[in-house]
Amino acid sequence: MDQPPIAAGDSVGDVRDKTPRTDRGRRTLRKLLDAAAVEFGERGFHEASISGITRRAGTALGSFYTYFDSKEEIFQALVRYMSEQLRDHVTPLVQAAPDEISAERIGLESFLGFVREHKEIYRIIDEAEFVDYASYRRHYETTVARVQQRLEAGAARGEVRADVGEIHAWAIGGMNVFLGMRYGLWDADADISEIAAIANDFVANGLRKRD
Repeated sequence: MDQPPIAAGDSVGDVRDKTPRTDRGRRTLRKLLDAAAVEFGERGFHEASISGITRRAGTALGSFYTYFDSKEEIFQALVRYMSEQLRDHVTPLVQAAPDEISAERIGLESFLGFVREHKEIYRIIDEAEFVDYASYRRHYETTVARVQQRLEAGAARGEVRADVGEIHAWAIGGMNVFLGMRYGLWDADADISEIAAIANDFVANGLRKRD
């Protein structure tokens, strides 16, 4: 069994603050989440196990329960963790872009690179739709909200059309998701800078025939 016995004085209804308070605790938590990404990415939610996660992390089973109560709980935390990793990878790069059109190119290129390094993200996010729909929806809503914020800031600077908003942001987000699937997961040899440049031209100029 994965579940340890309840210690004397504990109750099932106890609410504990599981936020790590030391550097060692934070390192252990990251090890568990990184191991969970591999376990869920390789085996899927239903076949994955807590013991498999702790074995991959090189931690004792009891360490898991210091931070999580169940497989469902670490999966929920993992979706949030991977979403934050993606944000932290992409945001500094797009913030350094000279303008909004360039920011979208850089954002897509860095996203494709991230996917190639973390291919498990697609399986985990896709499974979240059925395991924890709130986390699944939150991942996409927060990701697209960042795109919308960039677009609107670019509009305020006069770099893109003034009427950009939510629909434009979801259109760009949807394009990036499928390009990530095609050229992040399925084709590791394609030149991601060229892909990002072509997609960026599409964002900037659309499908209108050129003279």
